Amino acid sequence: MTADCAARFWHREGADIVLAVHVQPGARRNAVAGLHGGRLKITVSAPARDGSANARLLALLAEQCAIPVSRLELIQGAGARTKRVRIRQAPPGIDRLFAAWDSRP
Repeated sequence: MTADCAARFWHREGADIVLAVHVQPGARRNAVAGLHGGRLKITVSAPARDGSANARLLALLAEQCAIPVSRLELIQGAGARTKRVRIRQAPPGIDRLFAAWDSRP
């Protein structure tokens, strides 16, 4: 993956990675759905109320990245569809996962 592709939805901040995501709450399934407007589109079945969609988003990212949810932090967009999520101490090789997400239609 080129640096230009990486800049579309993620960037490094030291040992951390920050993801730019677009969340679709109330979807039929929880999934990484590709890209939407230069952000990683993620669908979650939880409704957008009482923080349940945000909690499901973090749980799905933790599962997909094979890291504990405690290493994820919602840093922007708690009440919006566009969000920024920090992955603290991102594991080595995680960029291969992001390349796979980037190649989804």
